[in-house]
Amino acid sequence: MGLLNKLFGTQGQQQEEEKTMTKSNIGIILGSTREGRVSPQVGAWVKELADKRGDANYTIIDIAEYKLPLLGEAGGDASGAAAWSEIISKQDGFVFIVQEYNHSITGALKNALDYLREEWNNKAAGIVSYGSVGGARATEHLRGILSELLVAHVRVHPALSLFTDFENGTDFKPAAVQADSVNQMLDQVIPWTTALNTIRK
Repeated sequence: MGLLNKLFGTQGQQQEEEKTMTKSNIGIILGSTREGRVSPQVGAWVKELADKRGDANYTIIDIAEYKLPLLGEAGGDASGAAAWSEIISKQDGFVFIVQEYNHSITGALKNALDYLREEWNNKAAGIVSYGSVGGARATEHLRGILSELLVAHVRVHPALSLFTDFENGTDFKPAAVQADSVNQMLDQVIPWTTALNTIRK
């Protein structure tokens, strides 16, 4: 029996391996590329909270790491487009880290969304936003875009205030209640992601 266990593993080990293999991939997308941005701080915090759950494979995806000039711009170096398509295709769902600029999302995020179509389709997403009013207006704009891309965006929406969740507007120090909000959002993202996996496969 010991040899069989070594060769094939115990039933418990097999179930754990199957569970790991079937975990969804959730991309945490940093929606800003501007100098001095705070989205990496927010993204790292969300990933830390998410990893503790153990219910999915969470990966930070930084738009700034991909060369994505304005879509259709003549002479632009779009050499990052293929890699962008590949990384988004691998995800089953998303968490968007969204900044509010002039009552909307950043141009970089809108451009990155527009680069792809089918890679977004029939996946789920949550939104974590920040701004002077918690990024609420940017979130509402993003919801319309995601709907057009067939992304099912969940209702719970952690909204971070530049006044209460950031020190001097730059150092991210979220209120304790915000962690609960992130987990409540993920409680909706994960089952929606699991359900939509059946549509795509």
